Amino acid sequence: MLLWFHLGMSQSAEIVGIVKSYVSVENVNIINKTTYNYAITNAKGEFKILVKLNDTLQFSSMLHKTKYVVIDKNILLLKVIKVNLEGHINELKEVTVGNLLSGDLLKDIQNIEGKPPINFYDVGIPGYTGKIATQSERRLSEASSLDPKLGGSLGGVGVSISATALINAISGRTKRLKSMVKLEENEVLIQSIKGRLGKDFFASNPLEDDLRMEFFYFCGDDENFIKYCKNQTDFEIFEFLRMKYKQYLENRNETED
Repeated sequence: MLLWFHLGMSQSAEIVGIVKSYVSVENVNIINKTTYNYAITNAKGEFKILVKLNDTLQFSSMLHKTKYVVIDKNILLLKVIKVNLEGHINELKEVTVGNLLSGDLLKDIQNIEGKPPINFYDVGIPGYTGKIATQSERRLSEASSLDPKLGGSLGGVGVSISATALINAISGRTKRLKSMVKLEENEVLIQSIKGRLGKDFFASNPLEDDLRMEFFYFCGDDENFIKYCKNQTDFEIFEFLRMKYKQYLENRNETED
């Protein structure tokens, strides 16, 4: 009986866990630092992960302080774990802006100098408050813009493609600019994933240092790269990287053969 107990403790088992905190418990990353199995919490803070005795689980997210939990016999027997996380607070240094206040409101108002900044709405000038476009995005917008002065119609509206836009379309310039915009988007996403997940991913999916950047560009060449990696959870991105990792190794083996 005792031998069976020890054998059971040495085998992997799936445990069910729940994370508790006074801030959001969704998308908390759980990594088994021993085997590098990976899980992520749902909206209720629930998760499942494979563990064995003495494995170390790391709990981390942008909203919480990182916490480590070692799997003991009780956790393996019950196959349940509850983890309380402490909220992460970014403390800023004290900064004094402007004049020091005395507490006397009338006196303080008299000591305040300065004029409010001019707002473009106040002077009747139309302004843009959205996302600032990249240079390639601006060029693409200009190259394919519509000209309302040329007549014609588009969906019942009196506009038509400008002569410049038509020339750009025929010459292939618009297509090239679209490709540049996509390449820029891919590059930003590749660097973000590499910096955030690269270390943990290669810990369980080994690859020589000089091949790692090549691997990420290999992922970026996939037509579904943006779909599966942009605005997705780390777990979903990990699954995509694992799939591409197998393809990458197969391609390298075929090339070397």
